[in-house]
Amino acid sequence: MEASLLSRITIDADICHGKPTLRGLRYPVELILDLLSSGMTHEEILRDYPSLEEQDILACLAFASKMARSKSHLLH
Repeated sequence: MEASLLSRITIDADICHGKPTLRGLRYPVELILDLLSSGMTHEEILRDYPSLEEQDILACLAFASKMARSKSHLLH
């Protein structure tokens, strides 16, 4: 399941300066994670960003989980 979710995350140097985004759209993963960490619910995010899908939010969480397991990403 995680692999199919992660396939929604794209990195393109021409979109959002190469930051990870959702499905090649101009929605950086970090934006969705920031919204979630601010307390927004999935429903609120989907209402505010109608081109997103529930699976996109789950993909952001799967991406964050994968990055948290990586030893090369440390908090500063």
